[in-house]
Amino acid sequence: MQREPDPVTPLWRAAQGFRLLSCLYALGFHIAITDDLRRPVLGWVLFAGLIVWSAACATVYLTGSRRRGTWVIAELVVVVALMLSTELVASEQWIADNQSWPTTLWATNATISVALHFGPIGGMSAGLAVMATVALLKGHVSVNLGRNATIVIELAVGLAVGMAAQTARRAHAELERAVRLSAALEERERLSRRVHDGAIQVLALVARRGREIGGETAKLAELAGEQERALRRLVSAADTDTMAGPLTDVGALLRTRASDRVSVSVPAEPVLLDHPVARELFAAAENALDNVAAHAGADARAFVLLEDLGEEVTVSIRDDGVGIPEGRLAEAERQGRMGVAKSIVGRMDWLGGTAVLTTGPDSGTEWELTVPRTRKGQ
Repeated sequence: MQREPDPVTPLWRAAQGFRLLSCLYALGFHIAITDDLRRPVLGWVLFAGLIVWSAACATVYLTGSRRRGTWVIAELVVVVALMLSTELVASEQWIADNQSWPTTLWATNATISVALHFGPIGGMSAGLAVMATVALLKGHVSVNLGRNATIVIELAVGLAVGMAAQTARRAHAELERAVRLSAALEERERLSRRVHDGAIQVLALVARRGREIGGETAKLAELAGEQERALRRLVSAADTDTMAGPLTDVGALLRTRASDRVSVSVPAEPVLLDHPVARELFAAAENALDNVAAHAGADARAFVLLEDLGEEVTVSIRDDGVGIPEGRLAEAERQGRMGVAKSIVGRMDWLGGTAVLTTGPDSGTEWELTVPRTRKGQ
């Protein structure tokens, strides 16, 4: 099975470049201190182990074969063990004047690896582990940052590298989702064109002509209308199936309500909102359309318009029905019928948006539903 590409791979490669430089620095440092060590031969044996381990880590991370948490943790354990081995090869005075024979620069490789795999929190924790090992060797914690800022450097490396890896993974996930959404939209448009040019047009014609003829043909018209609406929902299903992520295309949702009596106009580009916001906005629009079907009259048509205004998104639902008599909504609310208040106005209030109703006897009804792209308090 083909492995998914790792978005952090370029950072892993750069980290191995740093590993090579740190090994060269460690070699120069070890040559310089060899005469000061209490057991120089053992020191060179341990240094050979350091080089072999570094080569193994570089191979694993560059190939990506075992770029897993267990290997990263093992690297940190090995680094700590080699730092603690300083007590075996150096005197107490040497340790007091220095840190450890494996240089802190080389030990930073473990901090980088942990940060790349586990993120900024893991990276900073690894940096603390490295500095805690130094403190254990010396027997005290140095708080003089003016003379020893290594702990700050370790924490900064863990934080910066971890955040870079985290950002790379998030950007990769968003890019993959955008590609999937674009492919789904293209496929929907292709299907929509083919179906609209064929079956939907025929069914719409049958439905319209059947209602005009009347009689028994009206039943056939109703069946044709139902199949037309079912086909439209099927064409739009590809969109709604791909909208389980954090963003949802409101236009794709609204298109599922298109029929011979409901005309839906949306922008060519997706209008993306947070998934819960998009669903609540669509639910409010659906309620308005259900009210058209139930109260506007048998021949009433509805017109839905979606507008992307940048900071706001507006859905307008207008019909050419009988309208709502003055005082009718207030009377319904007094009687305890809260459909409009809760299903439309209540939803928009919860979203931090507005619901504006324009209506009157024999003048139709228009709802203008507006939501901000960012809800208050976020």
